[in-house]
Amino acid sequence: MSQKVLAFEKKTLTGNITVPGDKSISHRAVMFGSLAEGTTKITNFLAGEDCLSTIEAFQSMGVFIQREENTVLIESEGVNGLEEPVQPIDLGNSGTTARLLIGILAGLPYHFTLYGDDSLSKRPMDRIANPLREMGAKIDGRENGRLLPIAVRGGHLSPIDFKPPIKSAQIKSGVLLAGLLTDGVTTVEEKTKTRDHTENMLQAFGADIDVEGTTVKITGNKKLTGCDIEVPGDISSAAFFLVAAAITKGSHITIENVGLNPTRTGIIDVLKMMNVSIKVVAKRTIGGESIGDITVQASQPKATVIEGDIIPRIIDEIPVIALLATQATGQTVIKDAEELRFKETDRIESVVNTLSKLGATITGTKDGMIIEGNTQLHGGVTESYGDHRIGMMIAVASLLTDEKVELHDDECIAISYPTFFEDLHYLISN
Repeated sequence: MSQKVLAFEKKTLTGNITVPGDKSISHRAVMFGSLAEGTTKITNFLAGEDCLSTIEAFQSMGVFIQREENTVLIESEGVNGLEEPVQPIDLGNSGTTARLLIGILAGLPYHFTLYGDDSLSKRPMDRIANPLREMGAKIDGRENGRLLPIAVRGGHLSPIDFKPPIKSAQIKSGVLLAGLLTDGVTTVEEKTKTRDHTENMLQAFGADIDVEGTTVKITGNKKLTGCDIEVPGDISSAAFFLVAAAITKGSHITIENVGLNPTRTGIIDVLKMMNVSIKVVAKRTIGGESIGDITVQASQPKATVIEGDIIPRIIDEIPVIALLATQATGQTVIKDAEELRFKETDRIESVVNTLSKLGATITGTKDGMIIEGNTQLHGGVTESYGDHRIGMMIAVASLLTDEKVELHDDECIAISYPTFFEDLHYLISN
């Protein structure tokens, strides 16, 4: 396990950067390109460990995928060209790969075995396995298919009208992808709209999909056709630098070409709610996804209550929002975020433990946390818990301390942001 000592003489961030490609979109581009007939070219692909797990999964099923840095070329014969893999498929640490891939495999007339690392093996898969069983898939694994390793015997599915019991784009996407390989119309009706990258991209590949409010319908067994996908910068990665600039004196940064999908821009709304000076400019649309440049400068944030429908739009950003709240005036309350307990780690527990070690006054609740503001953080020994979002939060927190912060297991940050520390040092050195 590696460790990094974080001690910065200069705390001000200035300059312009771009962040790596969106992780959610990179995953889906590889998946849909592998299901489509013809050639798919993906640019600004996130070459992080999770997305590479998706590439390797489809290569094991016979798809030709070639990657050169952040460009990926896929040549596929479509669904009928997929093969039954000889070996079990290693998903690494990627929950997105696991849940979406299970949906795809459920529609294929083969047998598959899936496994992952220790962290992924603790994350619940029954939330996607249960609706797929209703459609006719045979899925089994540890604890009756709740945990990896999981075996899937697919094919011969029936459509379903599904109402997800929890707010999760992964569950929605997994059911839609199974519906893509099923005769008839599959419907997913959400209570609150979650990330819609799957719907947007399926349309780009030619799927017969209809979206009305929070209801999505997909007609199965329609051929997908390869296309070019340009992946926008990941707003979840950008969030760490947006907060860093907001809470460090004299900072002023611009992050260019960031994805601005409305289901993902909750971090911008929260920063505005908390009185952070933030502007979004140069908006444009590429491949059905909005992108733009985001500028943030140092501010005095104010406490707020974060709850309800905005939670699915900020679920990956809550760790760094909690850090922001330690510097806000007043008490910040985060509610309705119980899904955090089922991420790479229990993010409520890990955020509370980590920030407490650094001097924050923070209390965990069943579905969120309560954070006191105007807190002077100090140095200490921390660990990422193998969670990239926690690791990046710690790095940003070290900008607020006079003493050094020791971060154990920093290599997990490469899961979503391989060049994170390079970009951090660039913004500090300007």
